[in-house]
Amino acid sequence: MKAAMLGICMLLVSVLDASPLRKAHNSPVSMGEYVIDSGKALSQLKAWFGWRNLTCPICRVVFTAVDVALLSEKIEDRVAALAARVCKELHLADERVCTQITELFKVDVIYVLRESLLRPAEVCALVVGRDCGHYDIYAEWNITLPAVPKPPVVPPSPPKPGSAQSRVLFLTDVHWDHDYTEGTTAECKEPLCCRNESGVPHWHHSGAGLWGTYSNCDLPLRTVENLLQHLAATGPWDWVYWTGDIPAHNIWAQTRSQQLMELSSISQLIHKYLGSVPVYPAVGNHESTPVNLFPPPFVHGNRSSAWLYDRMADEWNIWLPAAALETLRLGGFYTVEIQPGLRLVSLNMNFCAKENVWLIINSTDPAGQLQWLINVLQDSENKGEKVHIIGHIPPGLCLKSWSWNYYHIVNRYESTIAGQFFGHTHLDEFQMFYDEETLTRPLGVAFIAPSVTTFVNLNPGYRVYYMDGNYSGSSRLVLDHETHILNLTEANNHTIGPSWTLLYRARDMYKLQTIFPADWDGLIKTFLQDDHIFQKFWYLNHKGHVSEPCKDVCKTAALCFLRTGRYEDSKLCDGLGTGVSYTDITKVIRKRALC
Repeated sequence: MKAAMLGICMLLVSVLDASPLRKAHNSPVSMGEYVIDSGKALSQLKAWFGWRNLTCPICRVVFTAVDVALLSEKIEDRVAALAARVCKELHLADERVCTQITELFKVDVIYVLRESLLRPAEVCALVVGRDCGHYDIYAEWNITLPAVPKPPVVPPSPPKPGSAQSRVLFLTDVHWDHDYTEGTTAECKEPLCCRNESGVPHWHHSGAGLWGTYSNCDLPLRTVENLLQHLAATGPWDWVYWTGDIPAHNIWAQTRSQQLMELSSISQLIHKYLGSVPVYPAVGNHESTPVNLFPPPFVHGNRSSAWLYDRMADEWNIWLPAAALETLRLGGFYTVEIQPGLRLVSLNMNFCAKENVWLIINSTDPAGQLQWLINVLQDSENKGEKVHIIGHIPPGLCLKSWSWNYYHIVNRYESTIAGQFFGHTHLDEFQMFYDEETLTRPLGVAFIAPSVTTFVNLNPGYRVYYMDGNYSGSSRLVLDHETHILNLTEANNHTIGPSWTLLYRARDMYKLQTIFPADWDGLIKTFLQDDHIFQKFWYLNHKGHVSEPCKDVCKTAALCFLRTGRYEDSKLCDGLGTGVSYTDITKVIRKRALC
């Protein structure tokens, strides 16, 4: 989403690059000239490189110019004007979106600019890619594990026949658009369409459907409510995991009051339809505005996230005990006992996100969340509890130090962690964890469930997990899972109406006896060898609505993503494809971080 990329670019800014820019005749020119007339800079760069190759040089021009603009008394206005100009000149979005998104981000941007020690080359390499420079800009750090020996590992095994099972509903990425309007165009100039302001469709083009649309569109409330009515009728549910992203993708025009209204509305609707079923939420990256911005607890006052966490605590106190609400208010994470022998940890994955500009100031274990996680896991190990971990962003998409530390924690507590559950990518997939010593023994899997929203070009969907149930000695492992969808082609046929149907069940679809980590590892090997089965996975990955097969770089990147539960571990992608560089792979994977 180009407008979102602009917002991210505005946030990931840096101090002055030592090398001066040069004009076409190679005479040095001060950056002040570019600040005074950014149009000249854009025109000159257009002539030098052509539109298709402008991304990296424009990035460096903008962020170096922004650093000079910081010397001005009217800092926010200069930064916003410069970024808006670039947005318009490069046609990243229409004029209204460019202006609004820069205005929305500018105050937080300036604060972080003043506190950061980054250079344009570092920022642009992070945002644009490795070809634009070196971007290891975050200090490496390590968590501290207790001096307690790791218990002997016992390979997982199926429960005895007739053992109790838990049926758990998983919802993620609702993305309700309260401005969704049936009949409007699904092919607008803005990043989000099917809205009042999108206009009418062109001749021979169909408009937005009643229940949703295959395009850059989110969901109307009627579809969300229809889903909850369906879920109420298809219980019982033992409990619900709900991993965030409530608002729509109109990130350029969001306000705190709007975000809070949507948080309250969806929370109350879930409670209305599911009644006494326990619901355990996690915080998504879209809950805040500006999007992705979650200051760590050292930030106080109006810049903090207290406005959001306090409302979450108020709405979710029907599901969470006082102790959980305390850490929720502090940093958006918590732990709670679900049943005797089973503990839940809900992580705030925004403290690992590359798009969270606040982490540029200090990315070392924000809010002390991972050290807190270790303490919870060690206490559970001591008590003989099993632990489920939920969060929004999958750990393989996190900042490198955070991701690798989390991977280390999963390795140490593999006998305690019985399940990891995430969302964010909007797709139906998973990520593997292997032993750190050899990277060959599969010891964990992070399940990534499909979105409720259609964004982009998808059917609405949800996930059901069947787990080893509530009895003494239960492994609490996932035994099977289902994905259900709403086929929009059928639903928007007014003679049929909406009908949520089973898309597939994992064990049946892939002919597996169990779905333990070793089974998923074996399935990746099958995908590599049998393209027919992989293309079936790709179809299911997109909730039954995929435009074309996934071949070559696409397939290699998809397999690499499945194997890498930690960020940028190229060793895990060896042998997955020929003639494909790891740089090409990461370019494809990076797109998942922008949901």
